[in-house]
This record gives sequence, structure tokens and C-alpha cells, in this order.
Amino acid sequence: MQETRTNRVARLLQKELAQIFQSQTRMTKGVLVSVTRTKVSPDLGICTAYLSIFPSERAEEIVNNITANEKTIRYELGTRIRHQVRIIPELRFFVDDSLDYIERIDELLKTDTPAADGEA
Repeated sequence: MQETRTNRVARLLQKELAQIFQSQTRMTKGVLVSVTRTKVSPDLGICTAYLSIFPSERAEEIVNNITANEKTIRYELGTRIRHQVRIIPELRFFVDDSLDYIERIDELLKTDTPAADGEA
């Protein structure tokens, strides 16, 4: 029962954070921030959000900016979900670099493919 509620709250937070970032990044041209995953602590007090940022070269700068504005984001989140949850969770943001990792593996597989005729 507790796990189901945690998952529902995590999905709600992911959806609302994505909408907040979408509205904020419209003002900055050439930057796309998406929320790939959220995890919520069992007491629903801490939310860890993983962000995918394009272009990835500016990821560190953007996450630092988001972390600096964490209180404003939490307030905006609170105004959106105040009727659905009792406690607005503390937010933590991390870069989700799994897409860059997958892209790097693809590049390595394309360049280092062995001969297809069975010779090792």
C-alpha cells in the first residue's frame, strides 16, 4: 500500500516538475530540460529528480542554476499540488546522463565492429 502511494506521488511530481521546467525553458532559447525520473522517500519528504538536459555541454551550468532556484521551484510546485499532498517535498536535482552514455556506446560499437566473416 505504501509503495503504491509513493509511486503515485512520484509520477505526480514528475509531471508537475516537467511542466514547470517546460514553461521556464521557453524563455531560454536552445535549452531543453526534461524530467526523466523521480524518486520519493517513504515519508514523502524528499523528492530526487533526474533531469535530462539538451545540449548536454551546458548540463552542469543549468543544474547549478536550478539548484540555486530550488526554493522558487518548490513554491511553484506547492501551488500546483497543494490539494493532493499534505507535505511539499524537499527537492534534489541530478543530471541523468544515461542518454549520453547510450550514445557513446553506440558510437563505440559502430567504430569498433569486428569483421562479419567469422574471423576473430
